Amino acid sequence: MHVTSCLLLASLLLLLLSSIEMKRPGKGRGLKGARHKLTRDRVRGAGRHSRSGPSRLVSPDTCLESTESRDVFLDCQDRRLTSIPTSQTWSKQPKHFLLARNRIKVLRDGAFFGYESLASLDLQQNQIALVEEGAFQGLTHLTTLLLQHNRLGTLSEEALIPMPNLRYLRLYDNPWNCLCPMDSLIRTLQVPSNRNLGNHARCAAPIRLQSMKLKEVDAELLCKESDPTGDPQGDQKDTADPMKPSPFRGKPDATTSCHFYLFPQMQMDCSKRGLTEVPTGIPDDVVHIDLSHNSIRHLRGKDFQRARSLRTLNLSSNNMERIDTGSLSGLLHLRELDLSDNSLHFIQYGVLEDLYFLSQLKLGGNPWVCDYSIHYMVYWLHLHPGVRHSGLLCRSPPEHTGERVEDYVSSYNRACPKDRQHSRTDQDETNPELWNTPMEVQGELEEELEPSHLRVPQKYQIIRLS
Repeated sequence: MHVTSCLLLASLLLLLLSSIEMKRPGKGRGLKGARHKLTRDRVRGAGRHSRSGPSRLVSPDTCLESTESRDVFLDCQDRRLTSIPTSQTWSKQPKHFLLARNRIKVLRDGAFFGYESLASLDLQQNQIALVEEGAFQGLTHLTTLLLQHNRLGTLSEEALIPMPNLRYLRLYDNPWNCLCPMDSLIRTLQVPSNRNLGNHARCAAPIRLQSMKLKEVDAELLCKESDPTGDPQGDQKDTADPMKPSPFRGKPDATTSCHFYLFPQMQMDCSKRGLTEVPTGIPDDVVHIDLSHNSIRHLRGKDFQRARSLRTLNLSSNNMERIDTGSLSGLLHLRELDLSDNSLHFIQYGVLEDLYFLSQLKLGGNPWVCDYSIHYMVYWLHLHPGVRHSGLLCRSPPEHTGERVEDYVSSYNRACPKDRQHSRTDQDETNPELWNTPMEVQGELEEELEPSHLRVPQKYQIIRLS
């Protein structure tokens, strides 16, 4: 009996120890262990899925984290992302989130949960066609939202309500369908205090409102079933009237022809846009402009008159033939200028005069003609020794092909030295043996015989400089 009692007691002790072991966190297969394992797996997989749906694997190495002026930047541009990475992926909470040029199609509710510190969000040049009303929930500090160059046809005002501090909203280059569902958004954009929200955004449909700015649409007419003129088929009419003259086509506008990136500095990318001239509407605070690989043959005066903060200007590969004096006037802070791979023969006098702080000038790939017209650029470079330049080689005439333009100018000056001796005319005037020739004596005699009141007064004083 005593032995049986001891065995029973030992069994109870073993059972008790097993239950205690099962209750330890993360051990065994109990309920608490399962919860702990689930939480741990969620944390580990935070970078693999987002609230916008399944996405490709996103690791801290996929994007670039940087700090500038104590602001944390998260650069996830050109990463082929299809959704928003979760905030747990990053070591710090970003203030500026760059997601341009990805493959995001939908912004789901709560897509930016955990990004409450954001001040700017760049989502341009994606494939976004749908933004759910709660997509921007929690972004109370956001001041700048870039949604241009997407596929949005409609957007509710409800999506903007979670962002009370929003000051800059870019919506242009989206196929906006200006019908009743857009009523609340258009009314919001037209509030006078929202002057920087939705500028340049235009309707793509219906036909009667096509190309009209959202800020100019009459919101009262959006929810009417028929055309405001009373013609229910107004939207179905073909507006292409062969007798109607085509509208005047002015200069291209930068907001519709180029891509803008606000952070870390304002950049305007107009590369490969088929431009034939510099677009209008260049912002005052733009720092970098890329106009390369277009067809801009002629640079005219005041093309960059508003770009007073410009630091770099790329005009390469435009087949440019001429740059007018005054084209670059006012660009006092320009540091880099790229004129390579164009059709320039020379630079006109005065074109470079305002470029006081220029440090790099690219000139290669141009058919520079080595004659007197090329001297201005060489003299300007001589007076600005801090400017690094490249590609200044003679293309013509044949006797100078391949020669450095600086060497050509130097040889030209050696052939015509500045301290030239007196010319033959000067020697004739200073040689006493040649004074008082018969011709000069006759001229002096005629002058003496001519009455003073008939003499023609001398209008010009000629001074010969050796």
